[in-house]
Amino acid sequence: MVVEICLESVDSVLAAERGGAARVELCANLLEGGTTPSAGTIRAARECSRIAIHVMVRPRGGDFLYTETEFAAMQHDVRMAKELGADGIVLGLLRPDGTVDVERTRHLVELASPLPVTFHRAIDVSRDLLEALEAVISTGAARVLTSGGQPSVVDGAPMVARMVEAARDRIIVMPGCGITPENIVSVLQTIGAREVHIALDEPVPSPMHFRKAEIPMGGIEGREYLRFMTPESAVRRTVEAVKALT
Repeated sequence: MVVEICLESVDSVLAAERGGAARVELCANLLEGGTTPSAGTIRAARECSRIAIHVMVRPRGGDFLYTETEFAAMQHDVRMAKELGADGIVLGLLRPDGTVDVERTRHLVELASPLPVTFHRAIDVSRDLLEALEAVISTGAARVLTSGGQPSVVDGAPMVARMVEAARDRIIVMPGCGITPENIVSVLQTIGAREVHIALDEPVPSPMHFRKAEIPMGGIEGREYLRFMTPESAVRRTVEAVKALT
């Protein structure tokens, strides 16, 4: 069983590695669901760790219908991630009618080769998950990340189980979203997946002593003096629970 940790900092990559995770999904801006991390973050993570690093390629938050210029940026980001030593790419593209953008996705899969591509939770906002699964398989992607079309995989587990059955050995179906160290065993027993995706980040107060809390740098009040980190202990607890299951 492969445990993949979703995170957004080099320090969290190191914590995931020490905690025994097999792989990380490296993102920026998890408050928006994850966007492409900087070249510096990818390089630093690669230089200081040996864990498998899959890099998110998503030019912005919001929907998964991209303009020509955004698609051009995604192509550059795939090349960049490869050059910086990524072990895999994570992406997802839809058409206006809610179907998978097969042509563009296939182009990015070919561009990423030989790195494997994960089609992320864009599939969960597609019009039909089983239809979308077949479309993703046709692109050559290696895996799909899904919560079964629900806000949490706890609620979407029956659909994810159907997707696992439908996929057979053609693609890996990886459950994610809403999984915790406490429920991971029951979720996996219900679904029968062989890989799992989990975010374990926790809020950590900034070490700044001098603060000007009245001057915001973004749209979320109080965010300037709060960081989100992945604790090594939470990763280890999760990995041990999965090992006991298998």
